[in-house]
Amino acid sequence: MSQAGTRQAGTPIRVVVVDDQPLIRAGFSMVLASQDDIEVVAEAENGAEALDRLESVPADVVVMDIRMPVLDGIEATRRLLLRDDPPRVLALTTFDNDEDAFAALQAGASGFLLKNAPAADVVDAIRVLASGESVVSSRITRRLLDRFADRLGPVPDLDERVADLTARERDVLGLVAQGLSNAEIAERLFVAEATVKTHLGNVLAKLHLRDRAQAVVFAYESGLVRPAR
Repeated sequence: MSQAGTRQAGTPIRVVVVDDQPLIRAGFSMVLASQDDIEVVAEAENGAEALDRLESVPADVVVMDIRMPVLDGIEATRRLLLRDDPPRVLALTTFDNDEDAFAALQAGASGFLLKNAPAADVVDAIRVLASGESVVSSRITRRLLDRFADRLGPVPDLDERVADLTARERDVLGLVAQGLSNAEIAERLFVAEATVKTHLGNVLAKLHLRDRAQAVVFAYESGLVRPAR
């Protein structure tokens, strides 16, 4: 069923909170429910339960703990994003390490935060994801992919989907993957920033990607950008 795509402008952001610790789940739900523009539509104590709930409960954003029993947040995210029009995922972890962040991004999460992040940061991140943007910057995504390049597997031949992009769209995707902002890309290519946004929007649409973070991951996994060694 359609998930994020069914949200109407002006309606609350529908959020599902997934965490194996009841007190943390309740805490997040309480904070989020206090916001006028956010509605907690479901909770789950592990990834398997979350996937089951999301079969029948439309959501825009899933706040997903990474380390859980039964089915962890990484695998749950990977399976969720195979569905049609899935919600965006904000991954949460207790541990401040790049490995969890890398795994979350590779699985398709649009952002990650520590569980002890200020409540305002979590609320802001949910709003950003619901707007169609990613929480994590291209530079951080690139740093993670360079660091864990060996886990991407052997460098592939150029993904055939890249052929669907125009030369300019390919240029923009490559520069996004290098960590450049839209303004920096515009300066590099001698075009208006609005033109860069248009090209990036076309890239996301053609490659069926949700946001900038997924675009960077695709650029690496497709062979368009080679990891720094």
